[in-house]
Amino acid sequence: MNLKNIKKNFIEIFFYILLIFVIDRLSKIYVTYLDNKNIDLEIYSSKFLNIILVRNEGIAFGLLTFEEIYLYNILTFIILFIIFGLLYFAIKSVGLKKYSYIMVLGGAIGNVFDRVLYRSVPDFLDFHIGNFHWFIFNIADIFITLGVICLIILEITDNNKINKI
Repeated sequence: MNLKNIKKNFIEIFFYILLIFVIDRLSKIYVTYLDNKNIDLEIYSSKFLNIILVRNEGIAFGLLTFEEIYLYNILTFIILFIIFGLLYFAIKSVGLKKYSYIMVLGGAIGNVFDRVLYRSVPDFLDFHIGNFHWFIFNIADIFITLGVICLIILEITDNNKINKI
């Protein structure tokens, strides 16, 4: 890959990451605005979806919530390190694999932005069936999950192709 192609590839990756980041930020800003305006706990409630703002100080789905600031900072540093690794893989990848990394990166950057600036990530999508509620999540989490699912599927199908040879 020559320098011109690397630059073009990086600009394309940056554009899609920025797009995902902006979609995520706008959704978080809007839900936070509605939460501040609304006195009730729930912003929206239906048979299968509630929109309720929850501040997540841990990682995915509220796991690993730390009271100690140094552990929180170490976890944030590890996440930043992983983001740079994913950026490297996105630049080196092509096709669906590249876009899968971009989805993970866009979502991860959206969430780490909140971790660094606000020390928590606003989650607000609460899907449920009856009294069974899934973890509350946000738009960034959707992109991360879709990207990871695509990467897993690509890895499985690539391994199946190699094993058939």
